[in-house]
Amino acid sequence: MGLPRIPAAKICAVVLAGGRATRMGGLDKGLQIFRGQTLAAIALDRLRQQTTGAPGLIAINANRNLATYASLGVPVWSDSVPDFVGPLAGFLVAMEQCQGYYDYVLSVPCDSPLFPLDLLERLAQALCTEQADIAMAMAPDAQEDGSQVLRPQPVFCLVRSSLLGSLQGFIASDGRKIGAWTASHRQTKVPFNAPGDDPRAFANANTLDELHDLEKT
Repeated sequence: MGLPRIPAAKICAVVLAGGRATRMGGLDKGLQIFRGQTLAAIALDRLRQQTTGAPGLIAINANRNLATYASLGVPVWSDSVPDFVGPLAGFLVAMEQCQGYYDYVLSVPCDSPLFPLDLLERLAQALCTEQADIAMAMAPDAQEDGSQVLRPQPVFCLVRSSLLGSLQGFIASDGRKIGAWTASHRQTKVPFNAPGDDPRAFANANTLDELHDLEKT
């Protein structure tokens, strides 16, 4: 028997670009340029190049410059809850849009332009194998002494869209942290530290300086 798998056609992927980007001076982070392309466009391209095949639907969560994002050729969904509650708002609107159409939501942030092309494959495999509701990436983080520890990457998640009601209740109760919500469900954390994995794959750019530094690597 082959390994269990999730058909890509059953997955909706959302690029999270709806934040305030305060550490980037309020600039619209997804529209900043990295190696000649906007960060949002790069995220879309990497989703289309996933080793399992492109997800059945790819969309962007954004709250400003909506026409510019729409020009990238995918649906653009704004937060369905007020006050910029953070990445969970992107999870929420994607899960709302998915109901009856897609069984899973894959989330990726707009500010990690090197995320793995096998991200979906590995998250989906772990979710199936562990019979989990949520699969979250873990990536190595260098320490001052030169060692590395694995840290969760909560914005890189594969989530069953049937968890919509749970997420609605969590946000309505002023819950904001992804990890606090995912911890209430069956979750599996997937390490991306195998030989050949790019140690920069989950590097994110919160400031323009970080973006330019990442561009040089």
